[in-house]
Amino acid sequence: MSTSLITYTYLSIFTALTTIFLKIIAYFLTNSVGLLSDAVESLVNLAAALIAFLALKIAQKPADKDHPYGHTKAEYFSSIAEGIFIFFASLAIIFSAFNRLFHPKPLEKISLGLLFSTTATFINFFVGQVLIKVGKKNQSITLEADGHHLMTDVWTSIGVILAVFLVDKTKILILDPLVAIFVAFNILLTGASLIRRSLSGFMDEAIDKKDLEKIEDIFEKYQKKGLVFHEIKSRCSGQKKFLSFHALFPNDFTIKKAHDLIYKIEKEIKKAVFNIQIESHLEPKDDRKSFES
Repeated sequence: MSTSLITYTYLSIFTALTTIFLKIIAYFLTNSVGLLSDAVESLVNLAAALIAFLALKIAQKPADKDHPYGHTKAEYFSSIAEGIFIFFASLAIIFSAFNRLFHPKPLEKISLGLLFSTTATFINFFVGQVLIKVGKKNQSITLEADGHHLMTDVWTSIGVILAVFLVDKTKILILDPLVAIFVAFNILLTGASLIRRSLSGFMDEAIDKKDLEKIEDIFEKYQKKGLVFHEIKSRCSGQKKFLSFHALFPNDFTIKKAHDLIYKIEKEIKKAVFNIQIESHLEPKDDRKSFES
């Protein structure tokens, strides 16, 4: 993992600090429980950004004697933590909203408060899109999860801003906590999705179907030349991918010819699939034992 990915966690931390400041001001200006819940979500963003930073620092460590396959699974801990943070943030929002639902209070200085909240929302949207794009490009579940977390915050903020605006125009105070509750249940789904994806990674889920199709296309090309492939297995570990397979060659192939060809196959796979580590096993095609697992 390049150091540049760590740089994006600094961006995330700075964004969280900035939006917390803006949203707390918005809450104190308006006394809106919706804006308070929005500020709570930004506090969660800060905690998530700090965890993402630590996870990426661990994940970028090279493989060693005790961790021969590297430390990339550390990213899954970050993603699960973010999902859990989203869950508890949602509960905090629901609790505050239900309290205001039965004890409504008039809002104050709404226009100025919404200005601060809207500014924070635009910042989150821009940074969230950057993190998602970089996360997908580098296949870092940590950055991608952090980006989705910020986009969840954006949708939360939009709902809250709309609710506060409607309260100002209609004087229906109950709209403020109702929208906060609705948004809270919506972001719960995001947290559940992050946790599910991370648990799949811990269970050594196979690599993406599109990548598997690329690998199968390469194998198919060489099968036409007389090779046979079996015992094909893959798994993901954060942004790192692992592939193992057995390649069966005709008996008239010399060891060097078989080795040169398998090197060519592995090179094609690495070119087609980002950040993949390959383990291959050469066997004679005419030996029945070669087909035994």
